[in-house]
Amino acid sequence: MLFNSLHFVAFFIITTIVYFLLPHRYRWFLLLSISCYFYMAFIPIYILILGFTIVIDYIAGILIEQSERNKKHLLAMSIVANVGVLCFFKYYNFLNENLTTLLGLASFKNPIPALNIILPIGLSFHTFQAMSYTIEVYRGNQKAEKHLGIYALYVMFYPQLVAGPIERPQNVLHQFYKKVTFDYERVVEGLKLMLWGLFKKIVIADRLAIYVDAVYNNPQHHSGISSAVATVFFAFQIYCDFSGYSTIAIGAAKVLGIDLMENFRRPYLAKSIKEFWSRWHISLSTWFRDYLYIPIGGSRVKFPKYIRNILIVFIISGIWHGASWTFVIWGALHGFYQITEVLLNKYVYKDKPRSKAVTVLNYITTFVLVCLAWVFFRANTVQDGFTIISNILTFKKGGLFIGFAAGLVYSVLLIIFLIITEINYEYFNNKFSLIYSKRPVVREVGYVLLLLTILIIGVFNGGQFIYFQF
Repeated sequence: MLFNSLHFVAFFIITTIVYFLLPHRYRWFLLLSISCYFYMAFIPIYILILGFTIVIDYIAGILIEQSERNKKHLLAMSIVANVGVLCFFKYYNFLNENLTTLLGLASFKNPIPALNIILPIGLSFHTFQAMSYTIEVYRGNQKAEKHLGIYALYVMFYPQLVAGPIERPQNVLHQFYKKVTFDYERVVEGLKLMLWGLFKKIVIADRLAIYVDAVYNNPQHHSGISSAVATVFFAFQIYCDFSGYSTIAIGAAKVLGIDLMENFRRPYLAKSIKEFWSRWHISLSTWFRDYLYIPIGGSRVKFPKYIRNILIVFIISGIWHGASWTFVIWGALHGFYQITEVLLNKYVYKDKPRSKAVTVLNYITTFVLVCLAWVFFRANTVQDGFTIISNILTFKKGGLFIGFAAGLVYSVLLIIFLIITEINYEYFNNKFSLIYSKRPVVREVGYVLLLLTILIIGVFNGGQFIYFQF
């Protein structure tokens, strides 16, 4: 079920009303039931995969807490079960294709057949969320959840089930026990977030996608300027698509009285790649920090190993996003960027104060580098990615692809609007926002304008969110 569908609107209204009418003791069951329904709206049979990992991790959590001598083995078994499911559905065919290529170079035939597998939606997200639970129980930061229904709800809570934020048990589990009463201010705040998330998805992301798809699906037929424009458009498309989903998820949960973690913090206002990753997909970047980067030594090791650790984390982050070499290159590029920053800070800048001109240059450089990496994230193949890069760097001749002229104008204006909005939030604490104005009349005008904009220039056939494929 997509957030940007009438199906979801009806689902959300009905389930929210029933939620507040029910006594507190029955609400966990309602939330779990509607979360199952929400997930089964995609491919019903895949609920069994979720059920398998939920039971495994539920039992593992209890046994890890009770065990003194076998905690590590139990945690390892739980992780192997989760990662095994993820690898089978997400990476089997990718690995098999690469094996076929390698054997073909030596004139051998690969005897292992390809499988016709559809990736369960959101598998990477709920697998990582489940793993964070067993790891935290192992570390003693979280008590094992004894209520199977509540634990299942932790994994399946519908607002963030298929695309995050990837929550931690310490933040969410206890909230399912908390008695929530209807709070008008909180509900309005949640609805406001949902409206803003829908605007980012339907009005900005799906509008930009029209131009991006036209160029990226036929890069060899487009000029350097069109490739550059499409790349910048994609940077804002994926931001509005993914952060739009997160904003709707956080808003829907807030209406129900559940607080989810922040997932985006105006990433294109970052002055470095390191800062970018503290603002982009925060729930994933902190997951990798807490459960991979620090355990392998982080920065508290000799310098060469520190560099190695950065590269490992970013390459795995790339593979996490998708079973394709394009994502590996995307992750490796970010690792390379971050290593370069570390070296510059260590040997060139040495924490010296920087002028305003240098700071502005850092904003621009960070954005350009992020866009360069996005090329491979969006490209259909590695070859297409290099074609886009070549088009841009060689200033390939040809005019600007216009397509639907009004759509192109809307796209540019929407990006400018988004940048102004982000600057207002970052530097002026939303002082000039209509929907966050202290004056009720101004807020109501803001709601109406936002809604009318969605209805008038929104794209309602834009399809699913990009991150659903991960």
